[in-house]
Amino acid sequence: MNPYRLILALCIGMLAAPFALAQSFPTKPIKIIVGYSPGGAVDIVARTVGQKLSASLGQPVIVENKPGAGTNIAVRALIDSPPDGYTLMLSANALAANVSLYQPAPFDLDRDVAPVSLVGRVPVVIATNATSDFSTLAKFVAAAKAAPGSINYATPGNGSTPHLAMELFARAAGISVAHIPYRGGSPAIIDVIGGQLPLVAVNALEVQPHVKTGKLRVLAVMSKTRTSIFPTVPTIAESGYPGFEAAVWYGFIAPAATPKAVIATLHAEIQKAIASQDVKERMASVGGEVNPGTSEQFGALIQAERVRYEKLIRDAKLKPD
Repeated sequence: MNPYRLILALCIGMLAAPFALAQSFPTKPIKIIVGYSPGGAVDIVARTVGQKLSASLGQPVIVENKPGAGTNIAVRALIDSPPDGYTLMLSANALAANVSLYQPAPFDLDRDVAPVSLVGRVPVVIATNATSDFSTLAKFVAAAKAAPGSINYATPGNGSTPHLAMELFARAAGISVAHIPYRGGSPAIIDVIGGQLPLVAVNALEVQPHVKTGKLRVLAVMSKTRTSIFPTVPTIAESGYPGFEAAVWYGFIAPAATPKAVIATLHAEIQKAIASQDVKERMASVGGEVNPGTSEQFGALIQAERVRYEKLIRDAKLKPD
């Protein structure tokens, strides 16, 4: 055979292989790793989108919870998986923060993971006991300025998204408050309800039932716009801090070497899933909204968040639990 024709045939075969792979994908169940315990917002979103993917791809989609080490255990499990599109992770802000929060860095965002698709955002809220003197965000800020460092606030843990969000707000407001980390949002909320602490920063989903029962009051939401589950609660920006935004975002990532054609297939199916009315309604039920966009846009968000958190973690000298 003519050597030039052989080279041409090999090149055509190499170009065609990814497309053939994408056309045959998937042929077996897909696993979604979640770095948090079952029942939380990330888990709920993973299972909601997973159901839609299963229906559209014709394969079971299994959610596997791997909590611990600020989601680093889950990220490591993803990185160590075959890069074939059959293992994904629904990541959140910790993905961008942990490369600075933990030293040495537990993974390399550029080398180890590939962005697939952003799913949506859920706001972080600042809440207090319903009987607290802090009836508004302004009263809390005034009290914090009057007695720097004397007001405690709870979060789900050091380096958690609510902790980072609250640190960003403290700098925007020019206040000094004391952080009390918990191992999860539920125990932090319980102590605020019980009066042991005056404030908690946590995602909107976790405080919703306690607001409904009259045990908690939400002072502000940290998202760009108001949330549908607390429509009368102002945003931080509306409360006198224009431009402020700190929300929990969720997005799918894959091992870095996953073929681009497979990532394109997954991205298209995820976009189709989040465009469906039932996924939009499920996201709204946890206080969030879906965010369609390209894989490249999601990658740019991760990198922008990495830079923002790197500066915050360095300036505030934050450490993991």
